[in-house]
Amino acid sequence: MFDSTAEELPFLFAKAVQSLSNNPVEPVIVEDASAQQVTMEEVDLSKIPVPTLALKDDGPYFSNCVIIAKDPDTGVRNTSVHRLMVTGKNRLGLLMDVGRHLRDYYERAEAKGQSLEITINNGAHPAYYVAAITPSAAAPIDVDELGVASYLLGEPAKLCKSKTVDVEGIAEAQMIMEAEILPYVREPEGPFGEVSGYYATREDRWVVNIKSITMQKNPVIHMLHPGKEVWNSVGLGAEANLFQTISKQVKGLKKVYLSHGGSHYHAILQIDPPRNGMAKNAILAAFAVFPALQMVTAVNSDVNLYDAEDVERAMVTRCRPDKDIIIVPDCFGHELNPATDDGVGAKMGFDCTYPVPKSDRYEKVAFKEVDLNDYDIEY
Repeated sequence: MFDSTAEELPFLFAKAVQSLSNNPVEPVIVEDASAQQVTMEEVDLSKIPVPTLALKDDGPYFSNCVIIAKDPDTGVRNTSVHRLMVTGKNRLGLLMDVGRHLRDYYERAEAKGQSLEITINNGAHPAYYVAAITPSAAAPIDVDELGVASYLLGEPAKLCKSKTVDVEGIAEAQMIMEAEILPYVREPEGPFGEVSGYYATREDRWVVNIKSITMQKNPVIHMLHPGKEVWNSVGLGAEANLFQTISKQVKGLKKVYLSHGGSHYHAILQIDPPRNGMAKNAILAAFAVFPALQMVTAVNSDVNLYDAEDVERAMVTRCRPDKDIIIVPDCFGHELNPATDDGVGAKMGFDCTYPVPKSDRYEKVAFKEVDLNDYDIEY
């Protein structure tokens, strides 16, 4: 385990991801897993207190389960998080976004007429959640992301063999659902209050059949309310990857922040480019690194990128709309963003950096620090 400041945390996660290529630690299989202390005699999701989160959600949802699957061709494990709507005693509706490794696994299994076996793990250690949200660009499809959990735990991730599927579960989870995603079956799923802050539409989507449920003796079901919890986790996974990748292409990058107001669709780059035009290069590089981005704002290092007022002030005093706004039409982004058509839409960048070299007109007003204890004041 590690101690880290909030600012250092994305880079701790980046080190964990780098361990996948430098020195990956394989998970271990353990006996007598606490997640298998109790087996539900008959699968019945109505006996599990799954909440309906937002007012117009169509039903109860698991919003914070770690799904483990195996590549149908290579057997490599994939770990990811997806929303799961309870639609029956042993049935769930599932969303799989384009570009996610789980969907790639499923489509190849379905092409063979096979279901894709999975385990759905609820209430796992946060290290497993971090592994599950590792960006696909940082963890290739042929890499087991559970090595990220091992790095953060300081020991091998602990898994347990399942009773009904050939995919392992997380040994210390609160609950494990052994399941399969059915081939050629689609059923209505949604609406659901998504991370975008809007409701995802109701459409025919993928269907999960639950084969077995095991749990700890007194399980505590974990949920994640879409909002800042998701924005924080996406930012932690993406900020360091954006920083490291853009820094290789453009000099002067200081920090990267995915703002709460922008969900995970807006990145703010703090950069002092050595030449004019380089901030725009950094903006375009950010779109390439993290396709979900809809907007990127570049500011200088004298701007606090965590302070929305300071960023806005840079936008209105350093961005010349006729020269410093970049619009890239018809790009693939994120399907859940309502500003897109099935994920395709325009992206916009704001170059809010001052021209190089910096002129006196961009010197920010400063004030003397005053300590009242240095003065004799009568009250």
